[in-house]
Amino acid sequence: MQIINSILTWVMRKRIHQMELFMKYPEDVQDELLHRLLMTARPTEFGRRYGFDEIVNYEDFARQVPIQTYEGIFPYIERMMKGEQNVLWPTEIKWFSRSSGTTNARSKFIPISAESLEECHYKAGKDLYCIYVNNNPDTHIFSGRGLALGGSHQLNELDPSASSYYGDVSAVLMQNLPVWAQLIRTPSLEVALMSNWEEKIERLARETAKVDVTHLAGVPTWTVLLLQRVMELEKKPIHEIWPNLEVFFHGAVAFAPYRALFKALIQSQKMQYWETYNASEGFFGIQDRKNSEEMLLMLDYGIFYEFIPMDDMDDDSAVAIPLSEVEVGKNYAMVITTNAGLWRYNIGDTVKFTSKSPYRIKISGRTKHFINAFGEEVIVENAESAVTRACEATGGVITNFTAAPIYLEPNKRGGHEWIIEFHTPPHSLDEFTNVLDDSLRKINSDYDAKRFHDLALVAPKVHSVPAGTFYEWMKKRGKLGGQNKVPRLSNSREFVDDILANLPA
Repeated sequence: MQIINSILTWVMRKRIHQMELFMKYPEDVQDELLHRLLMTARPTEFGRRYGFDEIVNYEDFARQVPIQTYEGIFPYIERMMKGEQNVLWPTEIKWFSRSSGTTNARSKFIPISAESLEECHYKAGKDLYCIYVNNNPDTHIFSGRGLALGGSHQLNELDPSASSYYGDVSAVLMQNLPVWAQLIRTPSLEVALMSNWEEKIERLARETAKVDVTHLAGVPTWTVLLLQRVMELEKKPIHEIWPNLEVFFHGAVAFAPYRALFKALIQSQKMQYWETYNASEGFFGIQDRKNSEEMLLMLDYGIFYEFIPMDDMDDDSAVAIPLSEVEVGKNYAMVITTNAGLWRYNIGDTVKFTSKSPYRIKISGRTKHFINAFGEEVIVENAESAVTRACEATGGVITNFTAAPIYLEPNKRGGHEWIIEFHTPPHSLDEFTNVLDDSLRKINSDYDAKRFHDLALVAPKVHSVPAGTFYEWMKKRGKLGGQNKVPRLSNSREFVDDILANLPA
């Protein structure tokens, strides 16, 4: 395995020069990519409808092609799921990624083409290793195996030809992995693609506990469950079970609130944590420097980017802007055009640029995950930062949380209600609540204004719930594992009331 490690680390470093190209000429790379996407999709039904053969530049593209929501593009996707081809993209679509549907109760199905698999998802996987190796030239990451937690997939029952499938994006990727990637991963595909999440965790733990695991990849929430079960089985700490473990590649949810929990579970000085931004729709960003929370926006994955300023999102005349016009520090909704047939698609994520040379981003939340019942405009980024600070100040370590408004009633002011599951409780829940409130006031001026003298908002109400509360709630909703995530914030009380109603008396 040491020979394989040496060969692969040498190969991975070669890609850095190509990355430097799009970092140096970002707008040129994106313009060329848009032209190629339009040329390729001219013969599709979507291309004919919106006159792709008449589009010469970005201005034409923005004028002729409307921004799409999932509801708007779903009729095309549904036809593709029933077996039609050449609808949104000219090459055959056999796979669909099913999203967790956290913005609403319905799952979303995203087409995956051969091009998006090779030029986006798998290229990103190689780049993730490449960037890590470039930052850690003495790594032994390839001397052992990578443990990745994936979802499951199934036959697409809408397709009468029974030739297409859908599933979590992680499962689709695992099913189609190139040979080189199969050689350095664990567990077996049989276990990795199991659909019963509880049985899967047990099998994963038993199969991988004796493997030389050097790196982890997955969603923090579900990775924690696996680590805990492995330690229960082996009756040893993780750093003794997997002594060569050196990095966790994580994504899907912000890592800051989980950092203390992972440090408690993996007590190794050499352990590193690297952020990724991957979704059902594509792979967008990779942390490219040690000890950073910023990610390099990957510009040569077959994805053309546009951005809608969040300040304008409620305006009917709101327009998207190209990459060249973004500003550092502003909150944007991300719009993508991809080599799988998504055209000017608003994916529902919001990002902030931390740099324009090169373009680096941080995920700030979801366009529909916020609390704005009283004009306070609290976004996920605010909530996660405040929870992290409250934990640091009180010794708390969280497992999960969600929050929602307490609506105004006669003679009662409104507020926010938080449900938090702690791995390690804070030494004082009252102090935790005070720091949480104070932190929100410091990072969100609208929240601070509403909290001034309890003008519109009273101090938040925080429930500390028993271990396993969120797991049982997600299980009840059929949302265990894969890319499923607990909704951090909601402007309605649907989730909070449902969780509270099922707590033991």
